[in-house]
Amino acid sequence: MTYIYGIGRSTARKILEQAGISYDTKVSDWTDDNVTTIRSILNDGYKVEGELRSLVQMNIKRLMDIGCYRGIRHRIGLPVRGQSTKNNARTRKGKKKTVANKKKATK
Repeated sequence: MTYIYGIGRSTARKILEQAGISYDTKVSDWTDDNVTTIRSILNDGYKVEGELRSLVQMNIKRLMDIGCYRGIRHRIGLPVRGQSTKNNARTRKGKKKTVANKKKATK
């Protein structure tokens, strides 16, 4: 169940507990009734996959629109949660862009 976007281990355990299915049972061994109960639990109380992705994107867009610090960091592609950018943060900043050194003025 953790393959579904928005469902981690703890949420999967809660859902299985509500459905009355053992944690040890493999997904391939589930009956059709088990699948329908889990599907109904997911539809009633959880935002998953496309709905959750669009919600997250809307939240990021809202931050960018109001121009808060986090929104500005999203806009310019830098780390949002206070990480250092002097040496690391390559995943967020992208590939290195080398800048040439200024030549020293000669007298």
